[in-house]
Amino acid sequence: MSASLARLAAAALLLAGSIANAQTDPLQVRSWAAACASCHGTNGQAQPGNEPLAGANKDEMLKKLLDFKSGAKPATIMHQLSKGYSDEQLAAIAAWFAAQKK
Repeated sequence: MSASLARLAAAALLLAGSIANAQTDPLQVRSWAAACASCHGTNGQAQPGNEPLAGANKDEMLKKLLDFKSGAKPATIMHQLSKGYSDEQLAAIAAWFAAQKK
């Protein structure tokens, strides 16, 4: 099994455990996460100056995303981007990045 497929399988397992009663396609989650690549790098491997997301704590990342969405955490663009996703989608994205290798 390739490393990409192994990461995708790990993300799917995390998603299954973290999103109760929801059927989320791992490829869809990967597509949502790909929107973050321009700032946070491919698979969350950010370039210097940007926050890396790969291997970050899922719960902390979800809290930040929800805080951006609600306006509790100020941002230059994340408050706008996060509003485009449901809370469940943000949880799936956080789980996907948490499953990526640092």
